[in-house]
Amino acid sequence: MKILVLGAGKMGSFFIDLLSFDHEVAVYERDPRRMRFTYNCQRFTDLASVSDFKPELVINAVTLKYTIPVFQQVLPYLPDDCIISDIASVKTDLQQFYEQSGRRYVSTHPMFGPTFANLQQLSEENAIIISEGDYMGRIFFKDLYQRLGLNIYEYSFDEHDRTVAYSLSIPFVSTFVFAAVMKHQDAPGTTFKRHMRIAKGVLNEDDYLLQEILFNPYTHDQVSQIRTELKELLEIIDRKDAEGMKGYLTKIRDNVRRDIEIRK
Repeated sequence: MKILVLGAGKMGSFFIDLLSFDHEVAVYERDPRRMRFTYNCQRFTDLASVSDFKPELVINAVTLKYTIPVFQQVLPYLPDDCIISDIASVKTDLQQFYEQSGRRYVSTHPMFGPTFANLQQLSEENAIIISEGDYMGRIFFKDLYQRLGLNIYEYSFDEHDRTVAYSLSIPFVSTFVFAAVMKHQDAPGTTFKRHMRIAKGVLNEDDYLLQEILFNPYTHDQVSQIRTELKELLEIIDRKDAEGMKGYLTKIRDNVRRDIEIRK
């Protein structure tokens, strides 16, 4: 298959490396310096080359802020039967864009990234395939993600954004709070150092991505739960309520244990 990857960033380069040995792959990237470490693929910096390549599948891997604008730029240069796809973490406005484009499309979300995941060992990572869209496009990504050993889930656009509001906004906001109140430690403990590594990784993400995750319409209710739990915990601390603390720790341990049992 002739596959065009849009963007030679971390995830774009990952897909180029992954696909280039089994498919004819090209990458479109306006900044030629970002393609220095790509190999076994054609490299394009102009849209006329895209037209000559005639891709059968396009994987849009640019920064979230530019996902739809780059689609709009490249669409006139694609064959009519070319399937367009994205791997965006937030699907806001994408369903409407796809439906208005009149194109065959598929939307997926690899629930991992180069910041924390070991891209050579992904058996504990997940991927979401959006149930709307082209059947053959979904089959392609299902086969690809299965070969990587990923756990695959199929959600609608709406179900995806609800899931992201929970699985990303809660850890992101918790990390923001840690980073906001932390102070330099000359001799930090193990837990502090682990939280610090997480904070550095999260804050290394694109600002627009963080913004869109937090502005997800389903995020507010999730963040409100954090506020409710902090209020309860602060009241226990203020009262120095040993029994209350014991009950609170039992509650959260049970919550973690249930999650572990479900995953088994």
